[in-house]
Amino acid sequence: MNLKHLQNFLDKNKSSVYSIFRITVALLFFQHGAQKLFGLFGGTQLDVMNLFAFNFSSLLVIAGLIEFFGGILIAIGLLTRFAAFLSVCNMIGAYLLVHASQSWVPIVNRGELALFYLVAFLLILFYGPGKWALDNKLFKNRY
Repeated sequence: MNLKHLQNFLDKNKSSVYSIFRITVALLFFQHGAQKLFGLFGGTQLDVMNLFAFNFSSLLVIAGLIEFFGGILIAIGLLTRFAAFLSVCNMIGAYLLVHASQSWVPIVNRGELALFYLVAFLLILFYGPGKWALDNKLFKNRY
């Protein structure tokens, strides 16, 4: 395969690969929400009633809700940009409130995953739902 064929192959499949990226990132993000809200995947379940008492626990519940429902919405491509925007805000909050107080260096403060998700959701926010998304069917979006 020469470079021209490789370039054609990459160009032809980039929308499918982007959709795989969006779905994979969203399903991984969803798992973080499921950990917080339901104690799944080795997590510790939060008391959802803390949502109504504003404290650090309520912030974790809000984060869990964004991660759980945002992950589902982004994975199926429904309200994709809105869910990506909320997810970006969630990751900014996670990095600043949890990680940055320990150090500004992500590998030291263990915030590299929050920054990875932040950048991934920025990409999704700007690129939109992509090829395989309900937004395209329901809202006649063109990816």
